[in-house]
Amino acid sequence: MADPSTTTVIVPAFNEGQAVATVVRALREAAPWREILVVDDGSSDDTSERAASAGARVVLHPYNKGNGAAVKSGIRCASGDWVLIIDADGQHHPDDALRLVHHLGAYDLVVGARARGTQATIARRWGNDILNALASYLAGRRIPDLTSGFRAARRRYLVEFLHLLPNGFSTPTTTTLAFLRAGHNVRFEPIEARQRTGDSKIRLASDGAKFFLILLKVVTIFSPLRIFVPLSVGTWVVGLAYGIGNYVLYSRIPNGAVLLLLFSVMVFLVGLVSEQIATLRFQGAPPDEP
Repeated sequence: MADPSTTTVIVPAFNEGQAVATVVRALREAAPWREILVVDDGSSDDTSERAASAGARVVLHPYNKGNGAAVKSGIRCASGDWVLIIDADGQHHPDDALRLVHHLGAYDLVVGARARGTQATIARRWGNDILNALASYLAGRRIPDLTSGFRAARRRYLVEFLHLLPNGFSTPTTTTLAFLRAGHNVRFEPIEARQRTGDSKIRLASDGAKFFLILLKVVTIFSPLRIFVPLSVGTWVVGLAYGIGNYVLYSRIPNGAVLLLLFSVMVFLVGLVSEQIATLRFQGAPPDEP
């Protein structure tokens, strides 16, 4: 079991001067953390000053790079064996932070899965539901909250996937799927999220499309057959039905049907090769430390 004294708390922040000091103080009162690390991602307000005055160690970005870049900076600078990532907007309870950390050891990644009713607007909830359902299929396991940034993990495993993490708002998506595909122990801990302080930095239309594309990218890297096999089977069924229908009606097999069947075979073979490459990614991984 992990202990707060060996855990670095990472708080990515961009223009969160209204809430960051309250978040840091609440965390300090909740447990004796190894350190609380606020990564100021190029804020134009007094985020870094308020965080430092509340007792946090501050890492400054000279300009805004994105939430994912802030998280990566925090992981690189963290001195603890375990890492807790929490938003700076005040929506998460410090007691929930302790619950997540206490599950570490038995689990390598613990995600704070928000109750559906606490996930912002109705449109955001529907968007999250679609992403959760798609991710659950692609990962082969039910994922109740793919986009929650509130999570705790073994730092060494996060470093292993650091090169895959994007600079934008999809670091949670990438780490969740990467941990599952790598065979690490993942737990989704139910939590209640509060109303955030200030305005959300996520835009549903643009960022939702980015989440979807990164979801496909990560699964293609780690479990490509989940995408290639359905595509191959669907194309084969369409080509077969097209060919049989034309043969019955006109006593000939059209070129389009042949092309669809050949395409389905090629897609399957590409998926098979991609799966072998994905498997090789983990064969050379260093053995786990005791």
